Amino acid sequence: MKKLINSVDTVLSESLDGFSAAHSDIVTLGPERKFVRRATLKPGKVALISGGGSGHEPLHAGFVGHGMLDAACPGQVFTSPTPDQMIAAAEAVDIGAGVLFIVKNYEGDVMNFDMAAEMTGSEIAIVVTDDDVAVETSTFSTGRRGVAGTMIVEKIVGAAAEEGRNLQDLKALGDRVNSGTRSMGVALTSCTVPAAGSPTFTLADDEMEMGVGIHGEPGRRRVKLASADAIADEMVAAITGDLNGAGDAILLVNGFGGTPAMELYLMYNAARSRLEKRGIRVSRSLVGNYVTSLEMAGCSLTVSRLDAEIARLWDAPVHTPALRWGM
Repeated sequence: MKKLINSVDTVLSESLDGFSAAHSDIVTLGPERKFVRRATLKPGKVALISGGGSGHEPLHAGFVGHGMLDAACPGQVFTSPTPDQMIAAAEAVDIGAGVLFIVKNYEGDVMNFDMAAEMTGSEIAIVVTDDDVAVETSTFSTGRRGVAGTMIVEKIVGAAAEEGRNLQDLKALGDRVNSGTRSMGVALTSCTVPAAGSPTFTLADDEMEMGVGIHGEPGRRRVKLASADAIADEMVAAITGDLNGAGDAILLVNGFGGTPAMELYLMYNAARSRLEKRGIRVSRSLVGNYVTSLEMAGCSLTVSRLDAEIARLWDAPVHTPALRWGM
């Protein structure tokens, strides 16, 4: 294992210290590193909190700031944060309008955020993201996984929160965006969790995992390596087969941490042309590493339906460590 670390035991704490120092104009680190929060809170605003295992950076801490999250709770690598982290974050950022938890659909995340919601004194609502079409509900204990579409929900709901919308309106919006968002990923290599010291899974040089999860979970099937066009064909077919109908959409091509930008833009070109042949007009685009899996090579495609309201909220100003425009 070759990684830029000092110790497996301190990798997360040292990374959080560096992150908060590098972006001290936007974020601050909570006591005992339980959460990252906005450096300046907005009076009267519903607070948005998300979180999950580390190793997916910039998700979630990289999206704390104006127009997105008010706080993020980082767990250990690929491990859910604990309820006390969410409670501490809620107490730090709830300034009277309530708290919306945005939670990826994994058993540990859902359980711990639910426990925190029951134990905190804040008024809480919860949006659970489950955009991964690679998973059939019957084969995964909690249903479809929440993957890169989570970032789109955070951006759109975050913009609405900045406008002063109330908690229940934000939950309804988050559920609506999630229901119109679908993703699928492909892995060309595995990744190595520092505490494990060895790859999560093994792929031969001529193999890929189609439909992989962001923690390296198995996908739909393991197949021989194919061309980018063939990969895009399968991923777009799976997404559009589940997201019926034509119309405008956001296309996010998300790298898993080990794929060059050149290849991500190539995949964007392939995916966009296939979507438009199916009547889905890509009117908003984002390409880059946003929801990663340590150093895994591969990418995911996310398509999210747009109407006039959602397009306006997507375009609204955002200023976070990892996502910035319009300010």
